[in-house]
Amino acid sequence: WYIDYKAVGGIRKRVKAFKDKTATAQLAAKLEKEAELAESGIIDKYKEHRKRPLAKHLNDFKQSLIAKGNTANYVTLVISRAKVAIEGCKFAYWGDISASRVERFLADLRKDKLVKTEGKPKTVRGISAQTFNFYLQAIKQFCRWMVLDQRASESPVQHLQKVNVKTDRRHDRRALKPDEIQALLEATAIAPKRYGMCGYERSLLYRFATETGLRANEIRTLTVGSFDFDNLTVSVMAGDSKRKRPDILPIRTEMVVLLKEFFRGKIAKAKVFGGICKQLTRKTSDMIKDDLDDAEIPYIDESGRYADFHSLRHTTGSLLAASGVHPKVAQSIMRHSDINLTMSRYSHTYLEQESEAISRLPDFSLNRKQRAKATGTDGEYADSAYKPAYKKLAKNAYSGCHPSSSIGTNQSTNHLSNSTPADSHKSIENKAIGNDCHPMALNKTERGGFEPPVPLLEIRRFSKPLP
Repeated sequence: WYIDYKAVGGIRKRVKAFKDKTATAQLAAKLEKEAELAESGIIDKYKEHRKRPLAKHLNDFKQSLIAKGNTANYVTLVISRAKVAIEGCKFAYWGDISASRVERFLADLRKDKLVKTEGKPKTVRGISAQTFNFYLQAIKQFCRWMVLDQRASESPVQHLQKVNVKTDRRHDRRALKPDEIQALLEATAIAPKRYGMCGYERSLLYRFATETGLRANEIRTLTVGSFDFDNLTVSVMAGDSKRKRPDILPIRTEMVVLLKEFFRGKIAKAKVFGGICKQLTRKTSDMIKDDLDDAEIPYIDESGRYADFHSLRHTTGSLLAASGVHPKVAQSIMRHSDINLTMSRYSHTYLEQESEAISRLPDFSLNRKQRAKATGTDGEYADSAYKPAYKKLAKNAYSGCHPSSSIGTNQSTNHLSNSTPADSHKSIENKAIGNDCHPMALNKTERGGFEPPVPLLEIRRFSKPLP
């Protein structure tokens, strides 16, 4: 006999029972009762999953990642990282998982260790902050899947936070300068065969990566059929793109000419780069390091930054920024979901840009008059004898002088035409009273035959100054 019943979550289940009908009916009643109690929360509805070893859950998690269309390399990487945490903490069942043990285990991995190599002590550096975050992300992803697949009620490691990677940078990259790129391409073109590719193919690879900003893993999946030479584009499939979306990128006309010649005689399914190898080597950083040596370009600069293969993508973002490309367009080309990533991490400033910006600052070795003439601020009235008077009038105007203020007590009827410049200053100041408090109330003759260098705000009597 078989029992068909509604289990936890409304899922229909069919299980093999006994040859005796009465015993089968009793078992069916028991299963239905347990399902009802589990739905009501009286008993643990995850009891079966708690009894299963984590190794079996992890294998199911692997199959789930594959079913979602993730690449085999990505699935292998996530599962291996989750295994490191699970086996390192010696977790066997779901109930063994403890957030504090995971945190302590990963923290121990970050510590430097002293080991003996050939009888001599040697310090081995621990994992970086970024690697710490990778392991933590993998175990959290596995636990989150357990909850979503209704194998557990909640994730025991959900509250764990990543560490700040800025405090422990191990492999910062730099952007190559245009002349360095040119030197690399020229030196590589005549270099010997390496990693299955001749010098010209590697030179074309570096140029293609710099002009498109594609990652090494994305270039590795390209075929001849990925290119549309009529529309000057190259397509990356969703499963091969880091953001899991299909991407169509523009390519330059000069690159199209070179690729057409390079692809001559190849079928649509043929790989793009890799030479005699099955695909492009995974040791791209070692490959470009050898070619940088031929071009006499340091692999690590004086600041400790690396010029590996992924630095070509940094070069793309930096050249886009230096060319004045709008940040939104650069973000689209770089295919970043966050524009801060485009502008902060992938857009480096070149020393020449910084030097040019500094050269635009004022030259403080000049005196004020020379600097004003150099910057174009030496106005017609810069050295005018009436400047102090107008400076004080402007101050009165902006403070909203009132007929009842102290300045209105010293009225003068002197005319500028019959007074000295010093008396003129005083006459101008004294006239700023009553309805004539605004400096513009003075006529052109009283102002000494000149206009103020800047328009002043209108001040109305018995009111606040206009904004």
